[in-house]
Amino acid sequence: MRFAMGIGIGVAMQMGCVSASQALSLQESIQKVLDDNPKIQAAKSERRAVEEEIDQARAGYFPTVDVTAGIGWEESNNPTTRGRGDGSVFYHREEGAIQVRQMLFDGLATPNEVERQEKRTDSRAYTVFGQSEITALEGVEAYLKVLRRQELLNLAKDNLQLHLRTNEQIKLRSERGVGKRADVDQSMGRVALAEKNVWSETGNLRDAETGFQRVIGILPEAVEPVAAPTAALPATMEQAIDEALAEHPILKSANSDIESAFAQHNTAMAPYFPRFDIETGVSHNYNLDGIRGTNSDMTAMLRMRYNIFNGGKDIARREQTAQLINQAKDIRDNTHRQVVESMRLSWVAYETVKSQMEFFKRHAEAAEKTITAYQQQFNIGQRTLLDLLDTFNEMYIAKSSLINAKYDELFSQYRILASKGQLNKYLGTQLPAEVQPVSLAD
Repeated sequence: MRFAMGIGIGVAMQMGCVSASQALSLQESIQKVLDDNPKIQAAKSERRAVEEEIDQARAGYFPTVDVTAGIGWEESNNPTTRGRGDGSVFYHREEGAIQVRQMLFDGLATPNEVERQEKRTDSRAYTVFGQSEITALEGVEAYLKVLRRQELLNLAKDNLQLHLRTNEQIKLRSERGVGKRADVDQSMGRVALAEKNVWSETGNLRDAETGFQRVIGILPEAVEPVAAPTAALPATMEQAIDEALAEHPILKSANSDIESAFAQHNTAMAPYFPRFDIETGVSHNYNLDGIRGTNSDMTAMLRMRYNIFNGGKDIARREQTAQLINQAKDIRDNTHRQVVESMRLSWVAYETVKSQMEFFKRHAEAAEKTITAYQQQFNIGQRTLLDLLDTFNEMYIAKSSLINAKYDELFSQYRILASKGQLNKYLGTQLPAEVQPVSLAD
């Protein structure tokens, strides 16, 4: 009885906390995941890092400016010094130069490298999108687990109260000489089992809250009920698979990797062409090469550089990049299979639990009606206490199964949305800016 009072006080305190603090909605929880979760932050940082490589590649379009300067001593022994009869001379030497080089043609290495880095950035953008969907689904799962465990805990408390009331009746019957002492002992045993269930579910709820904190970043003081996204689901499995193949961000990321590999293959062709640069320079030297005095010059040149042979390195590089294209295609094909598999598994899980829901409902309703009938029959001596207590246990199991099935169905629906890259769109959450591909930025 003291335990029942403690449970009642705990429930009242819990209700007070819930009413005192605003309940956290599913959308708010997932938005917090998108804003703060370390997995998404890491994906965003990688995307931004790769985007900086675009500017590194674009630097090839701009001129380079080099400044050199030096001061020291020089020993010179050359035809000029010997012609003067000096032999070796030692002079204080100073030198300075500025050179500007502008690329005119580099075998299309720069534009192809820019394209490669843009496609790599697109790939990382889709990776951020995909990680947002995956982590959002983890957040949905954590949110639903808290709701599930709250309902199961409330069910366990109701079951305990039912056993406590029955135990009080049995004790009164025994004290009046109507019931048996063995019935009291049996009833007390079932009360102890019901108490154990309450403590077990309390622990399960704490575990669910810890999982919530791991994914979402805070402990859930209160959470709101969740509506089923049934209207947002495709009509058939085939439609669901088609939508997943058309929209899944991880598949788009794999396609961008293929385009990046093709651009890299084109970049490897650059060494087969001559390179043309405009080079201008100014130099000012003092006591240069054994000649006392100032030596200044200015140049403006169009220069060609063309490597004729480098040991087959360029050929090997072309073969390497060709194999990287094949690798990217194979990864894309494997990703295609994974997307189809994920959607099929999600859809089958949804259809399975959906088909079972009616059975769970009928079982719970039948168990509840049986309890009402058995209590009446027990009171007039037509049912034993064991019959009645077993019916309590069957109702508890039936309602627990119904609650679990309800949340299994809910999660399977959200899992379908995530499997086709539409979970955050349905929830109305704001995705990170890093999900935007640079090729679509304009």
